[in-house]
Amino acid sequence: MSTETESEATVLKTSIGRRAFLKASAAAGGGLLINFSWLSGAAAASGEAATDQAFELNAYLRIAPSGDITAMVPNPEFGQNLMTSMPMILAEELDADWEKVTAKQAEFEPEDYQRQFTGGSQSIRLAWQSLRMAGASARHMLRQAAAKKWNVPVEEVSTQKSVLSHAASGKTSTYGEMASEAAMIPMPKQVPLKNKSAFELIGQSRKNLEGLKIVTGQPMFGLDYQAEGMLVAMIEHPPAFGQTVDSADLDEIKKMKGIVDAFVFESMRPDYQKNYFDTTAFPSLIAIVGHKTWQVMKAKKALSAKWKAMPARTETIDRFGTAIEVKVPGGLESTDGHRKAMDNALDGELEVLRRDGDPKTAFEQAETVIERTYRAPLLAHNTLEPMNFFAHVTDDEVHVAGPLQAPAFIEGTVASRLNVPTDKVRIEMTRMGGGFGRRAYSHYLVEAAVISKQVKAPVKLIYSREDDMTMGIYRPTYTVQLKAALDENNQLVAYQVRGVGLTEHCVHENRFPAGAVDHYLAEGLVIPSNITTGAFRAPRSNFMALAEQAFLDEVAEAAGEDPIAFRLSLLERAKNNPVGENNDYDPSRYAGVLKLVRDRSGWNSMPSDVKKGVAAYFCHNSYAAQVVTVTQEGDSLPKVDQVHSAVDCGVVVNHDAAVNMVEGAVIDGIGNAMYGEMTFTDGKPDKRNFDRYRIIRMNEIPRQIHVNFVDNDIDPTGLGEPPFPPVFPALANALYRATGTRLYDQPFIKALEKG
Repeated sequence: MSTETESEATVLKTSIGRRAFLKASAAAGGGLLINFSWLSGAAAASGEAATDQAFELNAYLRIAPSGDITAMVPNPEFGQNLMTSMPMILAEELDADWEKVTAKQAEFEPEDYQRQFTGGSQSIRLAWQSLRMAGASARHMLRQAAAKKWNVPVEEVSTQKSVLSHAASGKTSTYGEMASEAAMIPMPKQVPLKNKSAFELIGQSRKNLEGLKIVTGQPMFGLDYQAEGMLVAMIEHPPAFGQTVDSADLDEIKKMKGIVDAFVFESMRPDYQKNYFDTTAFPSLIAIVGHKTWQVMKAKKALSAKWKAMPARTETIDRFGTAIEVKVPGGLESTDGHRKAMDNALDGELEVLRRDGDPKTAFEQAETVIERTYRAPLLAHNTLEPMNFFAHVTDDEVHVAGPLQAPAFIEGTVASRLNVPTDKVRIEMTRMGGGFGRRAYSHYLVEAAVISKQVKAPVKLIYSREDDMTMGIYRPTYTVQLKAALDENNQLVAYQVRGVGLTEHCVHENRFPAGAVDHYLAEGLVIPSNITTGAFRAPRSNFMALAEQAFLDEVAEAAGEDPIAFRLSLLERAKNNPVGENNDYDPSRYAGVLKLVRDRSGWNSMPSDVKKGVAAYFCHNSYAAQVVTVTQEGDSLPKVDQVHSAVDCGVVVNHDAAVNMVEGAVIDGIGNAMYGEMTFTDGKPDKRNFDRYRIIRMNEIPRQIHVNFVDNDIDPTGLGEPPFPPVFPALANALYRATGTRLYDQPFIKALEKG
């Protein structure tokens, strides 16, 4: 049971007004700095009856007279369990009866919610305090209402499982019974939050609030979206990157059964300054619109079109407030050309990102120098649900609905393309059937809106699997050279990383082992391309973890050290005698996951014939370490047997869901490391569907995955991405011990099959 005084640890001074944007710049309990959007039921505040008989206490919470609580989830859900974890945070501070809580996806309301963006493992981290404050404030209002109604001091009103109580008088009331009075209470001027040690819900396991809907196939995803009079649209893209529409025989298509219209359209206004998530590949597209999906697919297949080459160009893009120039070359690109371009770049000068000490002299004077080159291919996202979006453009509004990760970044784009103010755009978010970065680039939303406006009807745009795999956004391809110097005592004295990539380089110059080596050099260079690349789960880290941690494994072997002990000694140096001041990791937390995975996996007590590999990595504010063991029978390929994971992501909100996240990252990592690869020939993707694009199969996943979390009270720091990158090198290091072959190129299957 909670009262206002017994559990409060942090009190946030606020200036809260209904439908006002609230900024709390200081916290009496801890110097917290946050931005906080606030919404309340305006109708309830003005004394009018709530139309749905539920009372909005703030943007995030509605309580019905029955006591049913609806938690509004501001961020898009794509399987990371936000629709349960975020309500758990609200319910914890509210002291709600979890059995009464349901979740609802909020619409895009940037004035009411903060950062409605799913990506970068930031959703829980950045919403943590806001969600807590929303729950705590609603509880405060309920207690105030009860105290007023019962004429007792508010300090004597306690709460537990959605029930308000006053011990002295014996009076009780449910939240539902008190909700209408609470909705009339002014927002609190300061909000007490629970001490984390008092958490009863956070840290436990709760079933997915949408689990039943998912397993019973209820309409939830963008592809499920239906509207009266809705047409179906598909798009014919140019067959190769570097091409655009020349002409198309649309008259024949329009004669086909069920086809309503077919036309060429421009995806964006030519004078629009794109943002970071606007794609640049195809300015012109061909739309085909009909009554049924099958009819449109047949018309798309029958379409005859001609294509022409696009010239090289330079575009100015708004990169989160900074205008940058991006060179987009003309011509038809191929994977062989990409490799040559990266190799040539590594033979020349790169941009120096960080230099400590005198690396040149250190390498010249070293006892042992190890140098290796690692490569990563382009990867397709392959979301289970291909891209799609609904749009209905009328004179009054642009209503769009579907799966996307970053509504704030596409709102301005669609408003510009349709020449309407942004307040005319209404974005409704559905559950996503996978994202991994792909749906941050929601150009398909704009395309759906343009098509709807053209045909003057509601439209659902659908990409086929082939459309998305061949004309999508890809994980960039990278090449990196790593060099390490050991002195006569086998101490690591110099380290160099040189990385290049299309269309970004892969170097995080301030990450480990920066800070642990006296002489350190980091360099990088970006190579332009007309193939669209972008965010892929743990961008750059998903490759650099492999290169760095597989390389350190080789260096440790050369130094005659145990791989974990070698890393721990470097982290001890970074902690006690760091080099430089800009190291972006905490050596203690880094070492913490290594020690935890060492102990839980039994690393030091495994039989000598167990083929094991270890890796640890820091990204997206969290730390993760993996130990992978593999087995091999006869001449068969090695198979992953067990994976032990250790993760430090601060407070774990929903334990079972967090375990699921790590398990998914492990399987995803093994699959992409072993099999993932997209290649190009003359601008065309060589793989169009899963018959050629290899992904992991059920019989190839680990026999067991053991997940462990570091127990601490640090605010959540992110979980979606951090467990993913270290799987790649841990697997590579285990495969080396099984086969004797060091793996420098992805996918690993190529080197393993060659023997």
